[in-house]
Amino acid sequence: MVWRHPDVGGNAFALILASLIVFPKLALGLSGFETGVVVMPLVKGGSDLGRKDLESIHISRIGEVPMTENAERYLQGRIANGKKLLTGAALIMSVMLIGSSLVTSMLIPPEAFRLGGEANGRALSYLAHYHLGELFGTVYDLSTITILWFAGSSAMAGLLNIVPRYLPRYGMAPYWARATRPLVFVFTGISFLVTILFRADVDSQGGAYATGVLTLMASAAVAVTISARKKGQKIWLVYLFITVVFFYTTTVNIVWQPEGLQIAVLFVVAIVFTSFISRAMRSTEVRIEGIELDEAAQRMIDDLAEGEIRIVANRRESGDVEEYRSKELEKRTDNHIPSHDPILFYEVELGDASEFRGKLLIRGFDIEGYRILRTESPAVPNAIAGLLLHLRDMTGKIPHMYFGWSEGNPVLYLIRYIVFGEGDTAPVTREILRQAEPDPERRPNVHVGG
Repeated sequence: MVWRHPDVGGNAFALILASLIVFPKLALGLSGFETGVVVMPLVKGGSDLGRKDLESIHISRIGEVPMTENAERYLQGRIANGKKLLTGAALIMSVMLIGSSLVTSMLIPPEAFRLGGEANGRALSYLAHYHLGELFGTVYDLSTITILWFAGSSAMAGLLNIVPRYLPRYGMAPYWARATRPLVFVFTGISFLVTILFRADVDSQGGAYATGVLTLMASAAVAVTISARKKGQKIWLVYLFITVVFFYTTTVNIVWQPEGLQIAVLFVVAIVFTSFISRAMRSTEVRIEGIELDEAAQRMIDDLAEGEIRIVANRRESGDVEEYRSKELEKRTDNHIPSHDPILFYEVELGDASEFRGKLLIRGFDIEGYRILRTESPAVPNAIAGLLLHLRDMTGKIPHMYFGWSEGNPVLYLIRYIVFGEGDTAPVTREILRQAEPDPERRPNVHVGG
């Protein structure tokens, strides 16, 4: 398709309309903003004390968990410095883009811009060689390559900061993804693959890059619009307009240069596939980073630790005394638990299954003499295994856990566990304990009756 610039005939309104029409062709000029956004987590906001306080708060819980004064000050400083970063990038890019557009438009003949023309994909380099000589042009080319190398390095730094922070935490990447060196090799390999797939064609790679930039900015615009709308800020309408512009630009860019969408789909499929494999392979990790017991739960466990520690896994139904009376009778009969040995019921409510790791807050409840421990976790078997190991280390005794058999297809239960965090709990809990504690003599006991 041959691109023809619209003739505005000196009309200001026509100029604005033409700018909107050609904006998708200029989208690559926004490159740099996305790098700034990616590296913003690396921007400092003040003292190291404030940074440590802020990092102690889960990113998804900011706004819900009270922050210390140092963390609040550090966060505000990071936001202020991030604005400086983006403002500086915008000013520099505006001057450079407008200046280069004016110079190249006035000094380069239109036919040189066409596909296969001498200036296609290298307009400034063309001017450097044509007007300032081959020596200066070569120096200019080398400096451009160096600048692009540094740009790639900054993008790499951003990715190295993001991937270890998020993907392993959600179980979407193996633990080696936390290490810098292997990730550098992975990202470098992807860069070579993209270059080979596009045969080092500047236009094709530019289209793919523009698609990535626009998708990132469009999604960010949606997030800002939703945030402003929830806060009741009237400026959300302005953000909504910007969101529409970015989605329009992204759509037109994909239609004009579908290579970006093609490679995006390729990598999305690859990431989803490898993430699923990684999560499946890591699903039998304990995944519990810490356990906190409230006063009632601690008292119940202290009382239980005087003898054998016997805990019954229970899926809560009505939650009344009749439920626990019948469940106790059933488990004592099926598993031959002595009538004089006290038991604790342990109930795990399924939380956000997308969270791979987390801490457990266990609360104790007494329902007419029946003692119950309750918690919430992304994965039920892992929460049970985590408590058993915690009790063993805390009391020095080997706890016993009692289950009933699940009715259903074990393969379907396995898929449910990997995806949703629950399934055939007993065998999965046993496997988690086996991997966490190789010594059978120190491993908590799992009993299944019925």
